[in-house]
Amino acid sequence: METVQKIALVITIIGALNWLLIGLFDFNLVSTIFQEGSFLTNLIYIIVGICGLINIGILFKHLKYE
Repeated sequence: METVQKIALVITIIGALNWLLIGLFDFNLVSTIFQEGSFLTNLIYIIVGICGLINIGILFKHLKYE
């Protein structure tokens, strides 16, 4: 499970960098590469969202060992 969490964390960081670009420059890299509203764009957003949910486990991981 640790490998899955690391992969999810990397994908979430990439998604966060995309949001940084949107906030600073109003530039959406995902939409630029895969076209606005395309299936691939939506799929990438879904994957990033699922990875964010997986990363919630990292927040509570330390509570299991106490």
